[in-house]
Amino acid sequence: MIRIMTLLLLAVLLLPAPPPGKPMHIRPGPLLVSARPLALADDPGVTTAGQLSFRQAWALSSAHPGFGGISALLVTPPGQVLALNDSGVLMGFHVGADAPTRRPFIAPLPLREGERGDDWRYRDSEAMTHDPESDRYWVGFELQQMICRYGSGFVRVEACRVWPQILSWPKTGSIESLARLPDGRFLVIGEMGMTRQGEHEALLFAGDPAAEDTPPPMLLRYAAPRGYRPTDAVAFDDKRVIVLHRRVTLLDLFTATVAVVDIPDAPRQGAVLTPRLLARLAPPLLADNFEGVAITREAGESMLWIISDDNHESFQRTLLLKFALPKGL
Repeated sequence: MIRIMTLLLLAVLLLPAPPPGKPMHIRPGPLLVSARPLALADDPGVTTAGQLSFRQAWALSSAHPGFGGISALLVTPPGQVLALNDSGVLMGFHVGADAPTRRPFIAPLPLREGERGDDWRYRDSEAMTHDPESDRYWVGFELQQMICRYGSGFVRVEACRVWPQILSWPKTGSIESLARLPDGRFLVIGEMGMTRQGEHEALLFAGDPAAEDTPPPMLLRYAAPRGYRPTDAVAFDDKRVIVLHRRVTLLDLFTATVAVVDIPDAPRQGAVLTPRLLARLAPPLLADNFEGVAITREAGESMLWIISDDNHESFQRTLLLKFALPKGL
């Protein structure tokens, strides 16, 4: 049974087709999300995962057919969540005891010129990042291997660009990680775009990857923890990025690792980025298909948020975890 379940999970993750439960078209509207608190493990005394200090966790659910499949995450204190799934659907909701600051909603991304909203192949959104100063957003589309920039509030598509360096990556393992550093640089890591040495190809852009005047990126190599593939990334500061990784095995099914990697100011072409492991999420700790990561600053602490993609399957869950990052990171 474990072998069958693993094969089913791998098929869901790797086949370039939507699972039967994946909604094809969603209209804008309200969204009611239930957030059931969870412990990190069956033993309530477990309060850490590696160097991460556990704060809260929730199992998220909704009767709305468009909820789930979450691949990218942004969080604003005190628990205002903006999630993007792999069908080009945005979801805004709140978790925690504090009062929400916005109304919960669900809505599709704005359409690009010539795009059909009912065609899932145009909506394979797997990564998202944000500039708080301009309130612009960037989204990475895996099957189309494209990066698009959206205006404040996701009101419209401002620009999109396809890069030849990304076109060489497998379409079903392409732009999973997209992070904007505070200094304006962008880091993109290919999930299955690999070098001959076994590292993941990474692209460091000097500026906006959706803009026509941005020069070609610096090609780097990312040495993920052995057996794991990067599924998302978020900037910690100008020089460091937190990367989330996933693995599926017969023994543990889904497990994840969290690592931090230094980004040099002026790296040389082909330089290897070697991360430092912060934590591993595996049974008996909460574990699932973790694909989204975000950072918030709260009361002098840096909080790390991690969310799972349930692939719109009944045997998976949408889990949202909150940890405090180690001080002095």
